[in-house]
Amino acid sequence: MSNDLVIIGGGPGGYNCAIRAGQLGLKTAIVESRGKLGGTCLNVGCIPSKALLHASEYYEAALKTFPSMGVKITGLSLDLPQMLKQKDDAVDGLTKGVEFLMKKNKVDYVKGAGRIVAAGRVEVTAADGAKQVLETKNIVIATGSVPTELPGIAIDEEQIVTSTGALMLQRVPGKMIVIGAGVIGLELGSVWRRLGADVTVVEFLDKITPTMDAEISTAFQRILKKQGMKFELGHKVSRVEKTDSGLVVTIEPAKGGPARTLETDVVLVAIGRKPFTTNLGLETAGVRFDQRGFIETSHFKTNVDGIYAIGDCTYGPMLAHKAEEEGIAVAQVIAGKWGHVNYDVIPNVIYTDPEVASVGRTEEELKAAGVSYKVGKFPMIANSRARTNHETEGLVKLLEDSATQRVVGAHLIGSGAGELIGEICVAMEFGASAEDIARTCHAHPTMSEAIREAAKGVDGWLMQA
Repeated sequence: MSNDLVIIGGGPGGYNCAIRAGQLGLKTAIVESRGKLGGTCLNVGCIPSKALLHASEYYEAALKTFPSMGVKITGLSLDLPQMLKQKDDAVDGLTKGVEFLMKKNKVDYVKGAGRIVAAGRVEVTAADGAKQVLETKNIVIATGSVPTELPGIAIDEEQIVTSTGALMLQRVPGKMIVIGAGVIGLELGSVWRRLGADVTVVEFLDKITPTMDAEISTAFQRILKKQGMKFELGHKVSRVEKTDSGLVVTIEPAKGGPARTLETDVVLVAIGRKPFTTNLGLETAGVRFDQRGFIETSHFKTNVDGIYAIGDCTYGPMLAHKAEEEGIAVAQVIAGKWGHVNYDVIPNVIYTDPEVASVGRTEEELKAAGVSYKVGKFPMIANSRARTNHETEGLVKLLEDSATQRVVGAHLIGSGAGELIGEICVAMEFGASAEDIARTCHAHPTMSEAIREAAKGVDGWLMQA
């Protein structure tokens, strides 16, 4: 029996697409080669990394913060196997939950590697080599992304690791070198620094988190340095050599100059991710993709009728929630309903401590576009809840378009910034001005008051700082 829809890839984009398609009455199958649904995000990405970030924050707080709050602890020690187990337990519970949602919404879950063999036909090869062909009216490619390799550096996921291996280290390294000062490198570097590693981040560019608002990036790096993280900005890694005692990493100035060597126990390669679009039968089906492997789309549609692509394998930010939005929208489109994603309101969060969150435009982008704008800022040290919680690092920065009087960007550093950014997303979706936020009553004392104060600052009536 033919399907209405076959989805290749069971990550956030794919499984949310499947759920919505099932709700809309489409006969749907989802194909996943990993053996577990949830994709990179749930299995070796967002979820396990957050489990380790959270646990390591507790450990460092008990070690460094609790005494100043009158909580004395004796005999504190790290049980790394248990910390890794609770991470795995969280992943296991959530992957089983996603599988339950497939059954609940009458979606067929097919384990194996999917490949388009012709229009409306997806061949699935199981782990044991058995093959079956799924007939379908529509195909959604949601195969996600994989870590980008560094030429000449062989990953073994033990000493030289990607994010996957960094989630499974069996002991705390004495020294760790992180190649790449993006979200993944800074989050996982933070985990192992808290647990005792001496962490150095090597970044080709002259700033961390290069796409971030420059003021926020500078403040963020200052906080990380204060915590003990070291940086070699404007440098590239040219070689990683294994020795009897560990690893020797050769770095060179990006603009040219003499090379230096750094000794380390573990190297984390975190220079970004690339689309996973090999062996999908794209050439056979005639689906266009660029030289980097990104599938070309227009409103989720590829150049081939009945074939769509969403998430990391196509253009846009490589974020799980962006893929989720696209998965829902494309299911709606296939069912003949609305399907829309507002790419101007896609939040981005770095789950360090403090967290960093942003949505919309940066100051640099507004200047480059010639947009007149107003800025409101509020330091977390002036927020009463932050002061009582000993969580005073950071600030809130709001940007408003002067002509439209709409908030067009928000950039936060602070405890729980990833939760706070949701308020700004809703405000921007409704076209709110800074005044709208400033005149909305916020509970006291809460971190969210910092957003209200920054909004007041846009129009020059900042009150609490």
